[in-house]
Amino acid sequence: MLSRVRSAVAHLVSSGGAPPPGPKSPDQPEATSLLPAVPPEAPGSPPAKAGSASGSAAAPAKAAEARASFSRPTFLQLSPAGLRRADDHAGRAVQSPPDTGRRLPWSTGYAEVINAGKSRHNEDQACCEVVYVEGRRSGSGAPREPGPGQQGLCFYYWGLFDGHAGGGAAEVASRLLHRHIREQLKDLVEILQDPSPPPLCLPSTPGTPGSSDPPHLVGPHSCWPSQKEVTHDSLVVGAIESAFQLMDEQMAQERHGHQVEGGCCALVVVYLLGKMYVANAGDSRAIIVRNGEIIPMSREFTPETERQRLQLLGFLKPELLGSEFTHLEFPRRVQPKELGQRMLYRDQNMTGWAYKHIELEDLRFPLVCGEGKKARVMATIGVTRGLGDHNLRVCSSSLPIKPFLSCFPEVRVYDLTQYEHCPDDVLVLGTDGLWDVTSDAEAAATVDRVLSTYEPNDPSRYTALAQALVLGARGTPRDRGWRLPNNKLGSGDDISVFVIPLGGPGSYS
Repeated sequence: MLSRVRSAVAHLVSSGGAPPPGPKSPDQPEATSLLPAVPPEAPGSPPAKAGSASGSAAAPAKAAEARASFSRPTFLQLSPAGLRRADDHAGRAVQSPPDTGRRLPWSTGYAEVINAGKSRHNEDQACCEVVYVEGRRSGSGAPREPGPGQQGLCFYYWGLFDGHAGGGAAEVASRLLHRHIREQLKDLVEILQDPSPPPLCLPSTPGTPGSSDPPHLVGPHSCWPSQKEVTHDSLVVGAIESAFQLMDEQMAQERHGHQVEGGCCALVVVYLLGKMYVANAGDSRAIIVRNGEIIPMSREFTPETERQRLQLLGFLKPELLGSEFTHLEFPRRVQPKELGQRMLYRDQNMTGWAYKHIELEDLRFPLVCGEGKKARVMATIGVTRGLGDHNLRVCSSSLPIKPFLSCFPEVRVYDLTQYEHCPDDVLVLGTDGLWDVTSDAEAAATVDRVLSTYEPNDPSRYTALAQALVLGARGTPRDRGWRLPNNKLGSGDDISVFVIPLGGPGSYS
């Protein structure tokens, strides 16, 4: 039965995503090496299977890096000529999957465009997959006995990865993060299908009796509650959070040998058992537009929004600041002539401002400086969560910035079964290239304008909407750069957009 299910899933994936990896031991993690999983490949070719020998050290590392930097999502099916058009900063042609009948899962719409010269190549990456999760086998090799009617689970997966300082981290994350999520969900297959509360401990082998608290630790009159309440939602959220951490750790372990340069923000959606889990680590954004209502499904993590967390870490571990930075924030850079004077400041405990006497240590550069899109951590990076960046150092310094950058996402849950969705209700995912020049209200207006011109059962409407959002943020070329209709500057950044329909083509049972 499981083999038939896997075959059906493989057929479904082949219509819009990468093929699943080849057979392997059920307990062996699939994402075991960055290089085999990220081989240099011809444009439009399917990704190599995990553990494949292709793309190994036979090719020089520099050649592998150069070819990987040109790669675009496989589902775009770009020819060599199409890849050259996608890499043209002057033309900035919008790229979408071809209308050949092989649509992305769930009739998802997608569009992207390269930047206007900000970086050498498009450093955004994207992934859209249907992933099958089989329950983890026991230590003896025998599968756990599922309950009546229980089998493995399928989840839909969408990911946007906005790279910086190179496209390597985004490329790796787009190929491997969903595999880490699958690995973390293996322990939960039977638990999530059981309506009873999840067990607090999982036995290592079948038949192992559940352990009870030692009497000398919890007495009959203990003031501590016997256990915390854990929901099934929190298990899925924890699995996604753990997968992000493991992805980041893998990048750290293998970064030297496999040319994983830079870092990336990550915005991921997992649909599982009727619910959307939206995980964001960085400054990309997700919103739901439902019957004209805008529902934010993420928030941006920047030096401004996470100032207090960063300052608290600098306060607790001043060695991370060296002799160059202070964890305190001032309205502007303190000057030597202002020693002894009183100036406004705030620390890790404050949301308001107060005055303090300026001391010698206050002449150091602030840990968080600038504001808005110009805010930076250690005057270097403008995002505070994401994957990678393990080699990132302060300019002209050996101070690492990674300790201040978190790999953990914030995960929000949306229950699709609680609402009657119509075909015009969508979840929009976009990298910051979209949201730099597009407000939530403007995006919602585009949703209404574009979808109203298509029949509700036309699956191409969501790709058309993604293209309209990208075109609206890119603008048109004029004498003074790319301009919007109001003559303001359009986005000069890479722009990537997913449009996921919430009510049309899917069954949510």
